[in-house]
Amino acid sequence: MTAYVLSEVEILDPDSVGRYKEAAPATIAAYGGTYLARDAVPEAFEGGFDAGERIVLIRFPDARAARGWYSSAEYQAAIETAGGGLRRRLFVFDGLEAPVTSVSATEQNT
Repeated sequence: MTAYVLSEVEILDPDSVGRYKEAAPATIAAYGGTYLARDAVPEAFEGGFDAGERIVLIRFPDARAARGWYSSAEYQAAIETAGGGLRRRLFVFDGLEAPVTSVSATEQNT
């Protein structure tokens, strides 16, 4: 089942983050990952989002591949290039087997 990695990133040092952004893509590709959004500045419908924050969304073939990428020596070396240049929250989660396009009356009552 497809898995996604979502990162909420606060950029503290653009130069350090630039080095990380050069090193990370090859590590993601090595595990079958594809960027769906990178360095995105979202429009917040609810809550807030500061000017120095970004969103990254990556699709992997499955959660096992995502975990393999994250724990790989190559990725750990890439993240080290950022030093203290970023602060983030990083999540992995499974996608849906089939897209949900409507909600039945039964589901609406739960």
